Amino acid sequence: MGTGNPLRVGLFVFDEAEELDVVGPYDVLAWWAQHSDLRPQVLTFSADGAGVRCAKGLSLVPDTSADEVGPLHVLIYPGGHGTRALAADPEHLAWVRQMRATTPVLASVCTGALVFAAAGLLAGRPATTHWDAFDELAELDPSILVDTEARWVDDGDTVTSAGVSAGIDMALHLVDRLDSRDMARRVRRGIQYDPEPPV
Repeated sequence: MGTGNPLRVGLFVFDEAEELDVVGPYDVLAWWAQHSDLRPQVLTFSADGAGVRCAKGLSLVPDTSADEVGPLHVLIYPGGHGTRALAADPEHLAWVRQMRATTPVLASVCTGALVFAAAGLLAGRPATTHWDAFDELAELDPSILVDTEARWVDDGDTVTSAGVSAGIDMALHLVDRLDSRDMARRVRRGIQYDPEPPV
């Protein structure tokens, strides 16, 4: 990204975040970090640095807090039931807008897009979210060009993905974009992500 500093990717975690929204992209990005010559740094952080309990009960201890995370090249914002309270929290939305001003790429998984929409980041732009939240996204900002077909939508400085497992696809796309297509393929092979659903 032109700064000479290592790429830094931060995954924001919060109570009632959807587990796979967090750990799916994390696994993709962490594998990349371990094998890429770019040596990206991938870390997790919560608002106050304390542990969080995800939507299905998984507890996570983040690396740091929002105040201490430092500059990021990419912010990954997961979805889950916890996004509803965050989308209605003016202080949190102000923080999201601050991150927009200082972070080259903001990427949401699933209903994380609802928070981006509530912060005004998706106005007039193409975006996607979980199929069951398309109406919520449109209600938050009718100007959003909701893509109901895409697994992810890359609109330059903002990337949104569809529900849950789509965050893995989006993370692989980010590796492709930030590193190379070959590296993204290596990551996909490394984590043996080759979906053939049995049902």
